[in-house]
Amino acid sequence: MSEHRRLVAWVRGRVQGVGFRWYTRAKALEIGGLSGFALNLEDGRVQVVAEGPEEGCQGLLEWLVGDDTPGRVDGVTEIWDTPRGGYDGFAIR
Repeated sequence: MSEHRRLVAWVRGRVQGVGFRWYTRAKALEIGGLSGFALNLEDGRVQVVAEGPEEGCQGLLEWLVGDDTPGRVDGVTEIWDTPRGGYDGFAIR
């Protein structure tokens, strides 16, 4: 059984107004076992918090930095931590 982790990622680029949060949630649900949220920030970035199996979080991160995201991703800053819990599914905020 894999270790559960917390991924916090800040995505820069043209990621607001292009369905980025919706697609991020869809990808998290497709991967399965992840909970958390995607949130538009005032500075134009999207913050993604995902908790679950480490390979699931890693898969979501690989999608975030890949070429299949909507809009244009110029960069992703991530922090890994221990899960805090308290999320009911994967939400768009």
